[in-house]
Amino acid sequence: MNKYTRLRQLLVERQTQHLYRRPRITESPQQPSMQVNGKSMLTFCSNDYLGLANHPAIIRALQQAADQYGVGSGAAHLVNGHSRLHQQLEEALAEFTQRERALLFSTGYMANLGLTNALAERHDTVYQDRLNHASLLDAALLSGAKLIRYAHNNTEHLSKRLAAQTSGQKIIVTDGVFSMDGDTAPVKALATLAHAHDAWLIVDDAHGFGVLGPTGAGLLEAEHLGQADAILMGTLGKALGTAGAFVAGSTELIEFLIQTARPYIYTTAQPPAMAAATLASLKIVQTETWRREHLQDLIQIFRKGAAQLGLDLMASQTAIQPILVGENAKALAISQQLEQRGVLITAIRPPTVPTNTARLRITLSAAHTQQQVEFLLETLGQILK
Repeated sequence: MNKYTRLRQLLVERQTQHLYRRPRITESPQQPSMQVNGKSMLTFCSNDYLGLANHPAIIRALQQAADQYGVGSGAAHLVNGHSRLHQQLEEALAEFTQRERALLFSTGYMANLGLTNALAERHDTVYQDRLNHASLLDAALLSGAKLIRYAHNNTEHLSKRLAAQTSGQKIIVTDGVFSMDGDTAPVKALATLAHAHDAWLIVDDAHGFGVLGPTGAGLLEAEHLGQADAILMGTLGKALGTAGAFVAGSTELIEFLIQTARPYIYTTAQPPAMAAATLASLKIVQTETWRREHLQDLIQIFRKGAAQLGLDLMASQTAIQPILVGENAKALAISQQLEQRGVLITAIRPPTVPTNTARLRITLSAAHTQQQVEFLLETLGQILK
């Protein structure tokens, strides 16, 4: 058998199961109105929750830093790639999240791999919510530790599993905001369990950081959980509109990660100009509170309108508002009909979500207007009738 035969068969299977994916080509900045595949589209699928990805002040900060520092960092943080801007950003993130220290990673995926693999050893056990992001699951599998997945947001199930463990370190890992459902983890109850069992609690707040909490510091801030309660992982490429990620926690934890987290040690640092852009973005998150307020207003407008249309919404009060469809082909067909009407919403299908739970993943942004959300609802109503 030719070595490509198996690949061709798997690709054909993906197509017949309506699971084939292709990238779209954009020709404009991230914003509600975009040029996608040569067409003008109103987009409701970006994670740019605060509308900062195309903010002029952030663009200007990046440009000015590139003039001073160049484009690439040239090396890993522990060689000579750690600039003054990287250091300033780590300090600003620690202060913003009220942690002693923060450590930058090039992506959220790498931050999760680095953190879990540094803390977990083969004789340890990692407990993960069944709906956790793929990067968290991969991190546990690569660590070599025992992986136990508990029922979604079911702390009673988790408690029983924790009580049954008799040796090794215990590590509880959860998304803060679940990326495909939009609901939040019961982090207070998880923190209580972690304290009771002397376990680490890691919260991946990729979709809550910048959006939730009184100052936008995320779900842990909203639930009044501090450094002693949970390790925070946050990404910078969603609500903050730039790129990269960080882990925030105690000085001892961060020093340990600097010495042991392989994705930190062996990866070229992100460009200094990106750190400058994120510093500018962080200031906007802290000062322009109207962005979070407007986003919350849009969420309520959408949910009320969707309920009136009889849409099968999921239990989310965040910017992620999925409409459950079920069948892959049906979700794909609705997405294509929306695109024909100039509205871009991605059909999410397995393996990203469980079988028979294909959905339209609608995401709202502070950059959207009320009129645009009303147009979305009107268009959905026309198609789903």
